[in-house]
Amino acid sequence: IVLFATWYAIKRNVAQYLANILLLQGLLMGVFSALDSILFYIFWEVMLIPMFFLIGVWGGQERKYAANKFILYTLAGSLIWLLALIYLANLSGGFDPTLMSLAARSQSLYLQQVLFLSFVIAFAIKVPLFPFHTWLPDAHGEASAPVSMILAGVLLKMGGYGLIRLNLGLLEQAHVYFAPILVILGVVNIIYGGFSSFAQTNMKRRLAYSSISHIDRKSTRLNSSH
Repeated sequence: IVLFATWYAIKRNVAQYLANILLLQGLLMGVFSALDSILFYIFWEVMLIPMFFLIGVWGGQERKYAANKFILYTLAGSLIWLLALIYLANLSGGFDPTLMSLAARSQSLYLQQVLFLSFVIAFAIKVPLFPFHTWLPDAHGEASAPVSMILAGVLLKMGGYGLIRLNLGLLEQAHVYFAPILVILGVVNIIYGGFSSFAQTNMKRRLAYSSISHIDRKSTRLNSSH
């Protein structure tokens, strides 16, 4: 569907645009299929490169601002996550998720909570969770229609997938502790995103805020079940 939309939306440098779309697709498949935690992180980070160009080159008038904001937000959160991931891998002797989970369970609840918060910042930005959401309306508003489809349909789900795969999978005790807080933040996002979408006159910005509401509705149901 994204490629069909490209037929009408993209008029210049089409070959380069499609190359970035296909590269992004391959990296997204790597994110959702990686069995090793460090491979998951590498695919997660490299995926930012084609998305940066898709927004910054083929976007609207404020495309450079939106692309820079997108990559700075996500990189800042990911660096904190990387430090926590390396620390946990050092405890377990590798990046195997099973060994990392066993190593985490043997640590104090306080350390698990610190690691959990370090992980959750990166995923909260990607979801995005209030107040880390401000990059999304700009990225949606300036991106071309096909890229907006990828943002709403796939990229935002990466944050929820990361919460399930790493936070819940590796740090279950800390996740149970923080679940009520995540549920409250999710409810805030549902209401805030829903009402904010009504106030938008730009359809893509309206889609951005409605996506914030939709993805947090799913995350809230997940956290409330635990």
